[in-house]
Amino acid sequence: MAPLFFIMEFIMDRNETSRLIEALKLGTVTVTFTKIDSGEIRVMPCTLNPVVLEAHGVKTVIEAISPESAHLAVWSLDKDAWRSFRVETVTGWEVL
Repeated sequence: MAPLFFIMEFIMDRNETSRLIEALKLGTVTVTFTKIDSGEIRVMPCTLNPVVLEAHGVKTVIEAISPESAHLAVWSLDKDAWRSFRVETVTGWEVL
């Protein structure tokens, strides 16, 4: 008998978004999402951690983020710039 494979869809609900926001505030996270303009998959190391931001010379800190927000703004570590993505396009994330 052939093995059965199930594909589970990754869903960014409010609880998952809250966990992502907390992880971003605590350290560095790799977020994978689909870019709206090109459909390209983007894997972005990013953070909202004040210590990491300061180490990159960033003076702005985002403190209040709602898990109900449709977009998240983060500091992209590979671009050294603020970037945002739509929560609904996130296909996965992991703490670095």
